[in-house]
Amino acid sequence: MAVNKSNLPTSPQVVELQDNELPVFEVQPDQNLASDFHKRLIQMIAEFELALDEQHEVGMRLVSFGQNVTLRVDGIGYYNPSLIRFFGTTEAGAPVELIQHVSQISFLLMAVKKADPANPPKRIGFNPPEVEKEAGKEDV
Repeated sequence: MAVNKSNLPTSPQVVELQDNELPVFEVQPDQNLASDFHKRLIQMIAEFELALDEQHEVGMRLVSFGQNVTLRVDGIGYYNPSLIRFFGTTEAGAPVELIQHVSQISFLLMAVKKADPANPPKRIGFNPPEVEKEAGKEDV
């Protein structure tokens, strides 16, 4: 049976099959790149930051390490096709960088007291770059 391109679904969905037909989906070439996850993370952090007052910044509690690790987020970057980077400091002020595969990202966003009470709180989600710094990687 010939496949009519106009009948192809553009996203995963329930497809009613006839006899021995197999479902056919269009493949989007750049789906699920780290850069796409990066954009979604920035958007979710921006939404979370809307509820923060001037005394708090966004922090993360890492869920997958089996210990209590909280970090103040200073930046988020990526390397395509699949690595996300989180830059920040621990509660004690030690610099940290977490490099994680997009399939393993799991953390809890939380409000933390801002590091320097004299300065405005850092807002990650409201400062996305206009242009990528280099092809295939970006830091915010």
